[in-house]
Amino acid sequence: MGFMDNVLGRRKPAQPNLDSLFALPSAAITLQVDLDMTPTGRGSVAFRATEGRAFADLQVEIQQLLDADSGPPVEIAGDEFGFTWILVKTDPADLSSVVTDLHAVNSSLVAAGFGPQLLCSLVSFHDPDDRPLALVYLYKRGTFYPFAPESGAGERRDNILELRVRDMLARELPVEPEVSRWFAVWGAPGL
Repeated sequence: MGFMDNVLGRRKPAQPNLDSLFALPSAAITLQVDLDMTPTGRGSVAFRATEGRAFADLQVEIQQLLDADSGPPVEIAGDEFGFTWILVKTDPADLSSVVTDLHAVNSSLVAAGFGPQLLCSLVSFHDPDDRPLALVYLYKRGTFYPFAPESGAGERRDNILELRVRDMLARELPVEPEVSRWFAVWGAPGL
């Protein structure tokens, strides 16, 4: 940061720390103890796919890497906003394996020069009543936020649950302080 950046009020953007994903298993224990939320064994990475052979080859390489183990095959889907989602699953639910796979996808994209195309990663949880919750990692901010859609209520969020989760996990994860950046991920694969 230079002198003029300080005078003009410019800030250096937050740098992503993909290793923050490895804090999720610890946060999952807090969610299970305090809210009876357990991991579903699903997680996904969203990115804006680019045109060209290099990106297509990388996407195939990532899918082959993740499908190499004996777990369920990786799924790739698109959404209405033009983002591509890579969904990883474990059966039985193994959050550590999901986090490792998500880290591998993110790291592969960054190493190949496609880091700016990354949007977010998420892991999902549910309670005994099958109420969903996702912890979403914003790549460009290097922070997490909770997303809690209300079951059977259309596109409505359980804001009270989201705020409880934020307060509960503030010491374990870098939580996004600006609630306006907690965008909805309706219908995200893995949710």
